[in-house]
Amino acid sequence: MKIKNILLTGVAALAFASCNDYLEVDAPSAYSEDFVFSQKTEIERALNGVYAQALVGDLYGNAYQQTFIYNSDVDIQISSTGSHSHNTYSRYDCDDEGGEILKFWTAAYNLIEYCNKFIYSAENSRFCVNTANDPEWSRDAQVMQWIGEAKCLRAMIYHDMVVMFGDVPFTFTPASKRDDYVFSVTDRQVIQDALIADLKAASPYMSPASSVSVERCSKEFAQAMIARIALTAGGYSLRPNKSDKRSYGTMQRPDNYKEYYQIVRDYTDSVISANTHDLRAEYQTVFVNECNYQVVNNDDPIFEIPFAKESTGNTGYLQGPTYSSYENKTTGVWGETKGSARLHAFYRFLFRDNDKRREFVNGLWYYTYRIDNTNTQVDSILIRNDYSVHNNKWSKLWTSEGSALGNASTGSTGINFPYMRYADVLLMYAEAANELNGGPTEKAIDCLKKVHARAFTDGDADFISAASANQNTFQKAVMDERKWEFAGENIRWRDLVRTNTISEELMYSFLRYHAAGMAGDTGLGFEEALNEHDGNTFNYKPLTIYYHKYYASEGTDQQKLMAHRMIKNQLYGYVVNAAYDFDLTYPNQSLPSLRLYNAYKGISQPTTSQIRTFGFTAEGWSNAKFYNWFNDATAQPNNQCKYSFYGYIRTDDNGNIWIIRDGVQEQFNSIPATETLPAVRYILPYPNQVIQRSSGAYKNYYGYEI
Repeated sequence: MKIKNILLTGVAALAFASCNDYLEVDAPSAYSEDFVFSQKTEIERALNGVYAQALVGDLYGNAYQQTFIYNSDVDIQISSTGSHSHNTYSRYDCDDEGGEILKFWTAAYNLIEYCNKFIYSAENSRFCVNTANDPEWSRDAQVMQWIGEAKCLRAMIYHDMVVMFGDVPFTFTPASKRDDYVFSVTDRQVIQDALIADLKAASPYMSPASSVSVERCSKEFAQAMIARIALTAGGYSLRPNKSDKRSYGTMQRPDNYKEYYQIVRDYTDSVISANTHDLRAEYQTVFVNECNYQVVNNDDPIFEIPFAKESTGNTGYLQGPTYSSYENKTTGVWGETKGSARLHAFYRFLFRDNDKRREFVNGLWYYTYRIDNTNTQVDSILIRNDYSVHNNKWSKLWTSEGSALGNASTGSTGINFPYMRYADVLLMYAEAANELNGGPTEKAIDCLKKVHARAFTDGDADFISAASANQNTFQKAVMDERKWEFAGENIRWRDLVRTNTISEELMYSFLRYHAAGMAGDTGLGFEEALNEHDGNTFNYKPLTIYYHKYYASEGTDQQKLMAHRMIKNQLYGYVVNAAYDFDLTYPNQSLPSLRLYNAYKGISQPTTSQIRTFGFTAEGWSNAKFYNWFNDATAQPNNQCKYSFYGYIRTDDNGNIWIIRDGVQEQFNSIPATETLPAVRYILPYPNQVIQRSSGAYKNYYGYEI
């Protein structure tokens, strides 16, 4: 069960959150800051107020889960706009007028100020300062834990700001203790070093998740956060060319990058050695538990952003199948789901056969309503045959009817979002150990194996064997594993940045759409280059997907299981493979799902003998074209194929492909050498209002000020 609902309510200059029973408190004006930090109960309430600043929609409640997840080979926000926009961040095309940037920036520094004020006040309270010079005196353990939590939240938001904006204004001092109104922009390396040192000092005083819950920052989260910051600091990032206003910058990494990898290895090893987290639960179960408000403190989640039901967070409203909500609807209790946080249409083709994550995460259908012949509104299931698929990790539809939000609810689901998972810790260790050792160590192989094996009934030993051959094969395997593991968690594009592979992968991500769009013509589709890069033989022609409805509620479990296995034996290429009884574990057993035939193998129509009923209701096979994206009228791919990576690579109305180097189009006729690809401008600009308020102290680079 969730242990805390965090509400945005004030105490003195800080805020506090009430508990589940919504305890009544005196008016905020009744408390002075000195009083708050002289009482442990009030300090805890003030800390809850710090957490509340992280839950707002402009930060982790919404923006982090969709607006600022950039397009890659995993995540996608489709665009049909063939011109520049202020705020199309996901396609690497924006400017300092973008409203969502200002909102994120403002909310981020609001959280930072709350953290700074809480930490300063708590560290200078009677619980941490020995005013009597008593040799037997020691700091209060509970208050030190709370200080550590605030430091983790501060490190978390500063880390995300550095990844998104590069060098940013930085201070640990609250505004009331500073003389300057505008604090200076600080080099990202200095910020990262300060965050690492701060968490290193705090973590020894912190408690494990088993004592404080994964809805709070724990010792394991502090150590994992040290590792994540260090891995970012030791990786590549886009650095500005301050002498050339047009330059998008260059990708660089520090000369001492291996020192950061040592930090990664040491602190992930500390988390692993503590043996307080594991991967016991099935991959799907981790996320379905979150949708059902089940908090598990000793498994994969290390820190979940603790949203409050019907109050904060859009997890499960943004993700999962679209579900329409209408007045007087007589079926369904979940309310509307947007289903707008999507995955790349070709992401599912990048998985290995029998990977259970592929079947669960890639959602190929959604729900709406229709009027039946008795004039009753009923749920209707539709195949998703456009330019993306749903991310089925989280959904309001996965909640049991007893805990659903109700017909009128849209967002504010209260479903937690996993900011840090044990799978990430294992893969960070594997990557760092491989880099430092010049090849995979036995423990690094075990870490990769643990994550990979959870997704395969047979463990997929061939993958681990091939990965262990040398340093390069192991690094690629770790990056592939991260690609399959973290869809929708705002991780993939960041991994591509720090490994300096973002230019290459965005090029191929665009070309997959281009090839599908060109399937109706004889133009360049780059299919051979794509197949060589992806390691498959997909022909990128329009695929017809055959499907029929499946009603989990009809038939006994034994009947369904027998029918399921019989069909799998008959239909090679069935989306439900021999390793995974997907239909029997589909999270929503009240709504119909679809059986898909050859969804990953190409065009192949089921035979008449294969269309049978085995103890449950099965309709005849229907079909839909997934990749009918060519515009016959213009003899061009549809705009969604042309413009979804607009700020880096795009197609014009004459069928020419252009790649963008420092704001200038270069014609793209063949696959260039990786090292000659231009830099991707993933760094966001400082908001225009922030620059003006700084009176010129802050400046935008990366080609934003020309």
